[in-house]
Amino acid sequence: MEVVIVPDAPAGGELIAEAMAQLLRRKPDALLGVATGSTPLPIYQALAAKVRSGAVDASRARIAQLDEYVGLPSSHPESYRSVLRREVLEPLGLSMDAFMGPDGEAEDVQAACAAYDRALAEAGGVDLQLLGIGTDGHIGFNEPCSSLASRTRIKTLTEQTRIDNARFFEGDIDQVPHHVITQGIGTILEARHLVLLATGEGKADAVAATVEGPVAAVCPASALQLHPHATVVVDEAAASKLKLVDYFRHTYANKPEWQGI
Repeated sequence: MEVVIVPDAPAGGELIAEAMAQLLRRKPDALLGVATGSTPLPIYQALAAKVRSGAVDASRARIAQLDEYVGLPSSHPESYRSVLRREVLEPLGLSMDAFMGPDGEAEDVQAACAAYDRALAEAGGVDLQLLGIGTDGHIGFNEPCSSLASRTRIKTLTEQTRIDNARFFEGDIDQVPHHVITQGIGTILEARHLVLLATGEGKADAVAATVEGPVAAVCPASALQLHPHATVVVDEAAASKLKLVDYFRHTYANKPEWQGI
């Protein structure tokens, strides 16, 4: 696992956006796995700026969803499909034809989960998957003690997660769905390149457990240690609990420029 320490969130966004741009230059129809939340916004903003300036052509890019609410209409402004349309597809000039995600409105949710796993495989697999991380080490909606071999499946949201997400639903927790479909850890690990961005002191313990702790279901993100190409990009605050911080700085500073992340 490579750890890259950046000054702040915009610097992390620029670094990762450039890696995505380089991928699109090599493979114009790359399948990009995206996440919701505030953490990846600097990435999407930096990549959209590159598209607007002509630095990269994203017209053939494909976008894959990490998770989705169950039972929330796809037209709802807070469905993750709608959020990604606003924050990713439209800024990149892409239509929904470029998008793939699980069907949160399906009558048979388990079948929809299996269908999404198949669709990802039939699409050739995810080339680069963006990830955030929770303060408890969760990725996607794979909460602590999720199976490290899990596939796309339905998960029940914790009460705290529903409280946290109520701010997107007019502060009304009763509007927040109880369930989500999420790519499992096993599904996530099938992407060719995993890129996790973490910022802020609140993520420092989770980052340390992910990078330097044992591989354990209690910290789902620690499964990234098993991946052949995983990159963890953190700001100074999120890196503050790392014991090997000097080593990570040294290796990145002396990395050949052509190697990228």
